[in-house]
Amino acid sequence: MQSIDAAGVIVVLGTGGTIAGTAEHAGDNVGYRAAQLGVERLVAGLPALAGTTLECEQVAQLDSKDMDFATWRRLVLRAAHHLARAEVRGLVVTHGTDTVEETAYLLQRVLAPAKPVVLTAAMRPATALLCDGPQNLLDAVAVARTPGARGVVFVMAGRAFDAVGLRKTHTYRLDAFAAGDGGPLGAIEEGRLRRFRDWPAGQPLGTALIDREEGAWPRVEIVLNHAGADGGSVRALLAQGIEGIVVAGTGNGRVGVRLEAALDEAVAAGVVVRRSTRCAFGAVLGGADDVPEREAGLSAVQSRVELILELLAARRA
Repeated sequence: MQSIDAAGVIVVLGTGGTIAGTAEHAGDNVGYRAAQLGVERLVAGLPALAGTTLECEQVAQLDSKDMDFATWRRLVLRAAHHLARAEVRGLVVTHGTDTVEETAYLLQRVLAPAKPVVLTAAMRPATALLCDGPQNLLDAVAVARTPGARGVVFVMAGRAFDAVGLRKTHTYRLDAFAAGDGGPLGAIEEGRLRRFRDWPAGQPLGTALIDREEGAWPRVEIVLNHAGADGGSVRALLAQGIEGIVVAGTGNGRVGVRLEAALDEAVAAGVVVRRSTRCAFGAVLGGADDVPEREAGLSAVQSRVELILELLAARRA
């Protein structure tokens, strides 16, 4: 196990989500309203953090199903600001579970931080009889304070995950997340991280990619292959001026002949098309030249983030 070093400031950035949600009675775990409590209140409710040097900042207050580009931009820039402070040891970000796999991947690709950025969330609101948010928040702080920690990590239900390949795999269970083929990064046990593999790493794209792009992010959508898929959704997107399409194909990224024909029309019109899979796990393999190595094991929603970033980079080239 890796012990926790108390030195340095941990900055907690709040964005809302179920972890900050409330319901009218403690037995209601599904009829709650997300993003009702501020991040300072979440932290104040944890006496175990009393001896920790913490700073709190409310970056946003929304249900993560409503995550948007403006909030992503604000979060990335605020995270970069605090990471640049010498006295800051790491960041914790409270987030909703619905889109956290996308936000985590975005932060890792843009920042690839040498310090830890630890996202956490909850499946039950703060008013639940047995809410999971407080323990998840404690565990996230523990990971952020672990010596040598770096990169973007997601912590929930006692496990830590690399941002790349992170999936939400269940609608209700407290352990609603899973990693890709590499498995979890580690487990948090009694306030300590037992690490199974190395910290996330990579070359940062840099905040210049998004710092002047508010309201002008590329339009990229996901198209699903399914029985009877005829390509009509692709042609409708073409009429709307789409810039990129991620195809969540069946099995090994495969699509039916009629959908394939529509995608060929999109490519001919200058739309960038990428292959992914609607399967929960596994990489798209084979000779397809529209699946870059970096994206082979990503979920469709993470492939969409990657393509958005690629199109942004092309604009700035």
